[in-house]
Amino acid sequence: EGKIKNQVNVLKYFAKYRKTADPALFGQILDMIKAVEEHLAELPKITGPAIDEVRGQLLSVEGRAANLYWQAIKALTAGKVEFDGREHRGAADPVNSALNYGYGILYSRVWGALLLAGLEPFAGFLHVDRPGKPSLVLDLVEEFRQQVVDRSILAMVGKGAEIEVDDGKLTDASRRELARRILERMEAPERLEGKKAPLTAIIQRQCRGVANFVRGEGRYKPFVGGW
Repeated sequence: EGKIKNQVNVLKYFAKYRKTADPALFGQILDMIKAVEEHLAELPKITGPAIDEVRGQLLSVEGRAANLYWQAIKALTAGKVEFDGREHRGAADPVNSALNYGYGILYSRVWGALLLAGLEPFAGFLHVDRPGKPSLVLDLVEEFRQQVVDRSILAMVGKGAEIEVDDGKLTDASRRELARRILERMEAPERLEGKKAPLTAIIQRQCRGVANFVRGEGRYKPFVGGW
């Protein structure tokens, strides 16, 4: 839920600047947002005795919402940079290379925050536990990808900054610039439960929220950034 709501809000954030400048694109993005929200509405209907019983249904919703989200990102970046869709390991295009690099920075921050909260990074919920797979890190990263990394890279592309790739890898200059922007974004204030705090503090707070849930001290409420 947190991941999909953040996808919606990041699209709303960038769509609002197209309302006057590009009404056709604005309308296209709004249609995609509506479709993503329809998938989001499926989540409350999914019930089961344990995560293993419903994981497939949850991941189906997540996958369909993500497909629409990345189509919208493709539309938002058209004419500015080449981006045909989301690719993970081995991607050589500028946007996917930047996303993978940015997510790596985010992974390390979330991992450290989980350890500070006294949690085991290799014991997750949505991601299946496997040897050497930091499942809980991958779980918690999901609700921060869009607001921390995607938003930083889309802003960079939108302002005409070039993401340079040499021989399939980001150049040193592009890595430094991406790291600067992402770390700067992590220090930006966001609202959580009526108060503003830097995203770094919110990440730590969400990790404590997971710890509280594990101890049986209430439900986990995901972070949803503004737009």
